[in-house]
Amino acid sequence: MTGLPWDASYHGGPAPWDISRPQPAIVRLASEGGFAGAVLDAGCGTGENALHVASLGLPVLGVDVAETALAMAREKADDRGIEVEFATADALHLERLGRRFETVLDCGLFHSFDGDERPGYVASLASVTEHDGTLYVLCFSDDGPDTGPHPVSREELTAVFNRGNGWGVAAIEPDRVQTRFHGDDGAPAWFATIKRI
Repeated sequence: MTGLPWDASYHGGPAPWDISRPQPAIVRLASEGGFAGAVLDAGCGTGENALHVASLGLPVLGVDVAETALAMAREKADDRGIEVEFATADALHLERLGRRFETVLDCGLFHSFDGDERPGYVASLASVTEHDGTLYVLCFSDDGPDTGPHPVSREELTAVFNRGNGWGVAAIEPDRVQTRFHGDDGAPAWFATIKRI
């Protein structure tokens, strides 16, 4: 997948999903001790979630295909004095990183893949997640009014993250995703906790 269409989202103003702060759900998760060990933020954008987790002292790698977003993320890290790593990577080929992570975060990436792309993405995630590691997915939900683009059903999540491909869904809870186009309450979301088995 080329990064050019995604990169264009960061030209001429903030992208629709770039709220210039970490997602509240991620801040809450971090405050509850949800992140451990080496952390991967897949589809990190301009890095707010990765920066928040790294500020807690964890080693974090944020990856994206959008070079402009990564440049912005690195600048934020420098400005804030936070030690964090950002790199260009295709989410469908994370094995090319040659690394494994105890915690993996997908905040707003899963719902951008078509149904036929999802198995490849799930296999890509599995290639970099330690056994007994945890994947968190925050994605647009199909449950409720004013849904975001490409909403996902609970059944779609459980269908693709299954024991046959190395995953066990521990929980899928209703949550919210903040965007630049939804009100203060954000858009309906699912927050999934998924274990690598």
